Order: sequence, then C-alpha cells, then structure tokens
Amino acid sequence: MSTATEAWRELPEREAPASALSGAPGAAPVVDPGEASAEALVMARQLGLSITVADILHRAGWAPDEATRRFLDPRLSHLTSPDAMADREASAERIARAVRAGERIAVFGDYDCDGITATAIMTGGLRALSGQVVPLLATRAEGSYGLSAPALERVMRAGPTLLITCDCGSSDHERLAAARAAGIDCVVIDHHLVPAEPLPAIAFLNPHRADCGFPYKGLASCGLALSLLAAVRKKLGSSLDLRPYLDLVAIGTVADVAPLTGDNRALVRAGLGVLQTGPRPGLRALAALANLDLGRGASAEDVAFRIAPRLNAPGRLGDPDISLELLLAHDGVTASALAATVEQAQMKRRAIQDEMLTSALAEIERAGFDRDPAIVIARQGFHPGVVGIVAGRITGRYGKPTIVIALEGVKGRGSVRGPSGARLHDALTRCRAELVGFGGHQAAAGVEVRADRVEALRAAWCDAFREQDLPAAAASAAAHVRLDDRDDPAAVARDLERLEPCGEGNRPSYVLVPGAAVRSSRNLKGHLKLELTFSRREISCFGFELGELAPRFTGGRVDVVGRLRRDAWRGGDAVEIRIEHVAASD
Repeated sequence: MSTATEAWRELPEREAPASALSGAPGAAPVVDPGEASAEALVMARQLGLSITVADILHRAGWAPDEATRRFLDPRLSHLTSPDAMADREASAERIARAVRAGERIAVFGDYDCDGITATAIMTGGLRALSGQVVPLLATRAEGSYGLSAPALERVMRAGPTLLITCDCGSSDHERLAAARAAGIDCVVIDHHLVPAEPLPAIAFLNPHRADCGFPYKGLASCGLALSLLAAVRKKLGSSLDLRPYLDLVAIGTVADVAPLTGDNRALVRAGLGVLQTGPRPGLRALAALANLDLGRGASAEDVAFRIAPRLNAPGRLGDPDISLELLLAHDGVTASALAATVEQAQMKRRAIQDEMLTSALAEIERAGFDRDPAIVIARQGFHPGVVGIVAGRITGRYGKPTIVIALEGVKGRGSVRGPSGARLHDALTRCRAELVGFGGHQAAAGVEVRADRVEALRAAWCDAFREQDLPAAAASAAAHVRLDDRDDPAAVARDLERLEPCGEGNRPSYVLVPGAAVRSSRNLKGHLKLELTFSRREISCFGFELGELAPRFTGGRVDVVGRLRRDAWRGGDAVEIRIEHVAASD
C-alpha cells in the first residue's frame, strides 16, 4: 500500500438513508424468503421472541444458546479483559506519572469523528483526574491527516512533556522521532495499518500489532482511548465514573464504520443508552438542530446519518476544533452557540456538495462517462473535503467505481468509491503509473494525481474495470425474513431493537410484508406514505423520495420490504416500515 496519501482514511459519509429506487417501472420483483422453519419456532419459544425475529436469528446461524442470549443482551461486564493489550500498562503508568507531577499533556487527534471523540474522551477524562491537558486536532489546512510536520510544530508550541496521539501516529515515524528528540514522550493510540518499522514512541496501543495479545481487534480509537483511561484511573486510585464517556465511544465507533460485534456491540449499546439520557450539553444541542429527540432513544443509524455528518462538517471545511469544543462544553449556553456554528458548517458543506454533484453529473452526461465501465471526474475548484461524499453519490447513482478529484493547480487529491464487491485497491494498483500516490483498501481509497495525467488515469481506470468482473446488481428485492402473520408487529419491532446496534458486521434486517391491503396511498412532499392492513393489523410505511408512486397503489395490495420499527411519533403499539422496496402484489 502506498503511503503517499492518506485521503483514503476519509470514510464514506452517510446522510439521509434513501430507499432503493424500487417500485419504479421495471423494478425488480420481491423474493419471498418463505415461512419460518420448525427450528425457528423452537427458538422463538426458548428465547421468548417473536417468530419473525427468531426466524431472522435462525437464518443468520444463531442457536437458542447462551451465545445468542449474550448477543441479544450485550453488557459491559461481557467486555474482553484488556490485560493482554500491548503497552497498555506502560502507557497508563507514564500518563499517571504526568498527571501526578502536573506535566503538560498534549492530546492530538485526527479530524474525523473517531479522532475527535477519542481526543474528547482522553481530554475530558484526564482533566477530571486533575491532568493538565492541551487538546489539538489535525486540520486540512495544516498538514491534513495525522501528525504532520505542521501539526508537530503546533504541538511543540504548546510546550508538553507528554504527547498522546488519538486515531493517528501509526505511520508518523519521522515526526514522533522529532518529538522524542525534543524531549517529548509519545504514547500512540491508533487502530490503523501497523508498519513493519518499530515506532519511536514509549507506548503504542494498537490491537493490530502482531505482538498484541488482546483478542478483539475491532476497537476504534475512541474505544481504545476509554480503555486506556480506565487503566490510568486505576493507577491513580481514582473512582472516576467513565460511563458518561460511552456516548462518545458510540459515536466514534459507528462513524468509523467499525464492526458492531463483540466488544463494540456492548460499548455502542451502552453508549446509545447514555446518549438517550443526554448528559452532554453539546450533543443535546446538536441533536435538537438535527430534529433528533434523544429522549425517545437514538439508534446507530441516527448516529451515522444525523450526528456524525454534523460533527465531521467543520473538519471537512477546515476547522474541526469547533466540534471538539462542542463535545467538551459544560454549559448549555456555550453548547447552543457551538452547535449553531457546527450546523452552519453542515449546511455549507451540503451546499458545496450539492453544487459539486450537480456539476459532476452534468459532465458525466455531457461526456458520456456513464457508458464507461468506471468514472473519473476532476475539477479545479472542487472542495477536497467533500470529494468522498460526491464520489459515493455518483457510485450510488450509476453503480460504477468512481474517482472524484479536487484539482489545485498542477496537482489534485481525490477519493475513490465503488459498488459492493469492487476491488478498488487492486484497480488502483493497475493505475499506479498515472498516480503520484494512492492508499486505502478495496472498499474506499484516495489518490494524488497530476492535473496533466487525469485523462491517462481515466483510461487506465476504465481498463482496470473492463478486466475486473463486478458482482451483478441484485436481480430482486431481498428480504431477510417474512413478517409472520401470527406475530403482533409491535412485538416484532420491540424484538428487532434487541438486534441493535446494526451496521458494519451486524446488518439491519429487512422484513417482507406480503400482499398487504392498501388503506391509503399518499404523496407526502415527494415521499410515499402508505397505510396498510396486514393480518387484521395496521402498519404505516414511509418511502423516501418515492411519492410519485402513490397513485399506483391506491386501493390495491402491495408487497413491501423494509425496516420495521416502532413509530416514535404516533407512540403506543404503532409501527412503521421504512420502505426499501415496494411493488404491487400479484
């Protein structure tokens, strides 16, 4: 993997969860997964679940045993013992010594959600333990990702004797060596690629180290920060309650698309509970601007689509410090002002994104790039902080691997996105002669390119995907399970919540409601609103941007695939399906 660029670390941003453009003329048919098996019925009885949710678990390979019970009810007491984590003891001892001696500690984090939340956890926790902490974040304007040379200069100006990096540092050998030469001890907290060369730091927390005995490898940097903070607390003999920091762990873990399995599942489940109680003024204020009522509960989806994009917005545009200040704010007045600034950045970022996307789509149609096997768009004036989002949107529209490049003079930086199954890193390897550098993995990557090599890159990128067989688009609308007509949909919705948090490594479950009678079908401000009757029970459905389909279903029957959940607005036993696919029933 090239280390010439780290733009690939900018993860795909998720905003409004749009349904598939299903139900349109010629849309794929619904495939009925069939009735629940006898084994699923046994699981329902033994675990006290609805048949529908027991069927989901059975189809996913779960059994009515203790492992499944722990999956349904993850607890912090189930967390893996951290004792075997390499350098955890050494780093905790050095940090505790700095706290006791009143040393100045610099905590430096990357400017994405994981880096910001890890920095907030470490800063807030150490301050609560009486540590003298100066928090700093990477910025796009000064060095971009990681502990760059400009970032190290900022650290030096703060005058610390101890530097703790959060979500960066694994590949910053030169800067860490310079810090050490200046008399600054370095503790690195990271979960990215572990290089072969030893790191010039007194401690390096990264579960992916070959010599790290900690068995769970999925922790994001925010989770590692909390674990280290717990070790420091123990060294200092403190009883500081660390549970209030779990909301930050939940946000950073979900935003970083870390697997929601094992330890992360327990941490995020607990963190969403903390988020619901709303003890952090900044998040309360931000959620209010996002029209998210934390008191009703927040899901991993709410974090991914409504909270994380807002926290990321200032950093995308240049100044992530506002988001960090928001998370560390102690009073409501300050928090409200900071949240308003963050929301303004989000609105500006969205406007820039929309303008870039409109421009890119016009060029694709004008030049006929949509007929090519892959797409490259490069423009002077494109914002480098938004190219990843635009690349993802283009990929979603055309189903083709896409590179979007922000040119600045003779060079540019770009983000690479592709449909599921596209091997982006393999394709970039074939294009390396046309690139200044690239990095990433098969699902997301970043590039640096000279402006005069864009056309050559486009040709090479298309050639790479003429020879790479992409998985065919789904020929049908896939549901994981059929809503069993013996179940109360409200009970199914409650049981589905026990499968949360859903996301990476724990897919959300799509439920088929077959042959439901349509009581009403409306176009609600461009969205589809259906009221159905199924097995003598009422179910509401909402289809994002599918309002034009409303006349087609009036008075008929439909097959609906989507996510079943409690209807928070109507309350009680009311349920709603967020439509992923809808079609007239035969």
